[in-house]
Amino acid sequence: MTLDALKQRLPEDAKDVRVNLSAIAQVESLSAPQLWGATWASALATGQPEVMRAFAVAAQEHLEESGRSAVRRAAETMAMNNVYYRSLHLLSNREYDALPARLRMQALAKPGVPALDFEIWSLAVSAINGCGRCLDAHEKQIRKNGGTAQQVQDVIRIASIVNAVAATLEMDRELTSAVERPSGDSGGRSAHRAPAGHTVEKRSEPEQVPFAGLGARSRAQCS
Repeated sequence: MTLDALKQRLPEDAKDVRVNLSAIAQVESLSAPQLWGATWASALATGQPEVMRAFAVAAQEHLEESGRSAVRRAAETMAMNNVYYRSLHLLSNREYDALPARLRMQALAKPGVPALDFEIWSLAVSAINGCGRCLDAHEKQIRKNGGTAQQVQDVIRIASIVNAVAATLEMDRELTSAVERPSGDSGGRSAHRAPAGHTVEKRSEPEQVPFAGLGARSRAQCS
């Protein structure tokens, strides 16, 4: 799936999301590998199949194999670190901060790409996963490696757009499924109808894959 096809999958009432998605390509503060690595890392963090596939295709045009591998490692490592360090942050007992994490995270020390790029991708994933401590750590490393405030803000904005695309597609799929489900499948409840003001369009559906994304679920935010 391409980004153009992804835009077509968005429902008519998601104009803001569609426009914001189009604007990603216009970001000037990031190099092409930084930009498309951040979008793909964000997509991987959402876990939404169509979004992951579309941004994987886009990333292939701008990243060499070493870069694509590093993006995957950033998403994988942050999926672990964001849960661990977000939990420590939320716990009021600071005793746990002194305990060794005992988590292997060699990708942070040897990412195989410029440190700035890897930190940018890690920041994007941490934004979606809602880890305040990780956001602080990666923002500091970005600035330490020559990154700017504009780059940090653009990465967070990109992550928010990609997450919105994933959430919108999931909401639309569920609403479409509810409307098209036969009344006999309602489990004793009244037949499903589209909410007032929501128009469900008939579109060919791709293969349905269970959505298990981190970004589209609500979670406690670090503060």
